[in-house]
Amino acid sequence: MENTIPHPSAFITADDKDIIRNTAAQAEELGMLHPDQLVVIYRQRWFKLLVPDVYTGRQITLPELVRLQEAISWTDGSAGWVVTLCSGAGWFGGFIDPEVAKRVFDSNAVCLAGSGAVGGTAQITENGYLINGSWKYASGAHHATHITANCAIKKDGVPVLDDDGGQLILPFIFDKKDVTILPAWKYIGMVATGSDAFEVRDLTVPNNRQFKIDPSAVKVDGALYHYPFLQLAEATLAVNISGIAIHFMDLCADVFGDRMSHPRLTAPQKRYLIDTLAMANKEMTGLRKLFFEAVDASWDAIAAERLVPDELLHKVSVTSRRLAITARELVDKLYPLCGLVAASTETEINRAWRDLHTASQHALLTFYS
Repeated sequence: MENTIPHPSAFITADDKDIIRNTAAQAEELGMLHPDQLVVIYRQRWFKLLVPDVYTGRQITLPELVRLQEAISWTDGSAGWVVTLCSGAGWFGGFIDPEVAKRVFDSNAVCLAGSGAVGGTAQITENGYLINGSWKYASGAHHATHITANCAIKKDGVPVLDDDGGQLILPFIFDKKDVTILPAWKYIGMVATGSDAFEVRDLTVPNNRQFKIDPSAVKVDGALYHYPFLQLAEATLAVNISGIAIHFMDLCADVFGDRMSHPRLTAPQKRYLIDTLAMANKEMTGLRKLFFEAVDASWDAIAAERLVPDELLHKVSVTSRRLAITARELVDKLYPLCGLVAASTETEINRAWRDLHTASQHALLTFYS
């Protein structure tokens, strides 16, 4: 186990960082990722990080994934979020019908966007399903080649029940051409994610466009597809928030350096700036260490036994939530010390602040338990 925790910059090249960060303001103006950012993503095959290697994916390990995703989010929050959500949907390749998966993933520009909400219905027909519905918050929708969505299953207008007697919910994968994207993202941050809504009307799809996320439904062998989806989601979202928070803290060092020359700032006030930033960095490093240790231990278990003990999964959940929540709290301690530069929507530090406070609203990481 590593004794030191590398800065996120250790996991991304300087050239890729510069391209993504230098076009981040333009991406906000576009309301979606900048074309130069997408060139990097396609070249590095980041949308295929979790796609099975049998379908030309990278199928990387979870420890590699969380460190890389933190680095991309440190570079730019919107780019990190889109890569995380869309590469996360690529994980579904372990469960999708192989014939469909071969067609879907046969491109380095493949990008799966979608929604985990149950926004539509799938009526069972003789030849498959009839889909109707609308869904919100599909990050990366404008770059997507395919869209995934959860639907309530019905037959003859009557809800189909699952094994526990509740409404049966199943995910589907649609071609982008069959989906209508609707402008809906009107929030202060993550502007360049283009997390707009989408709808599907009277779309007939064959049976093999439906899949199921369950250990018994895995179509591709590999530890990655046996790892529990909840902890996978918690861990990858948490590092998005920690990456943005570290970016904010890095920028604080520059802002505080400028403020040191202010003639009205007293010696104790200058010391307070230095000490507060040092404390925030130290606490973040400690939390990241605990988080990475928990993720690494859970991965070791799944790789060896195809099963993660409940206590290790619990540690992943707890450390993910602590990392995300504390990252936001630390940023909020530093924000008032930055002056108006942090409140200007034209500055990089303000964009990091807005991105963090938007990403941290995700329901998975709102509470400690």
